[in-house]
Amino acid sequence: KLATFTTIAGRAGFNAGTGGRALKTALRTVRRDWPHLQWWRAMPDDGQLEKGSEQETQLVEAGYQIKLVNKETVSLKSLEEVLMAWNSETAEEEAAG
Repeated sequence: KLATFTTIAGRAGFNAGTGGRALKTALRTVRRDWPHLQWWRAMPDDGQLEKGSEQETQLVEAGYQIKLVNKETVSLKSLEEVLMAWNSETAEEEAAG
């Protein structure tokens, strides 16, 4: 599954920042210090990626289908189906064990 910047940041207890800036900074650290973590599963809130980016390549290699938005941008074909969503009940159940 994938999750948006805002969802991931909220789950971690912070704000993703304007345009996901804070989360992007955190992801740079993750990529540098823990390269084995699947950083590429964190998606911008609008689901759009730079065409030809490393993230696009990683997603395609993982089996996700990409669609062209315009000549510079791509998105996942079924974004809503693959996004992970947490609700308060799920979080409470996980905490309770």
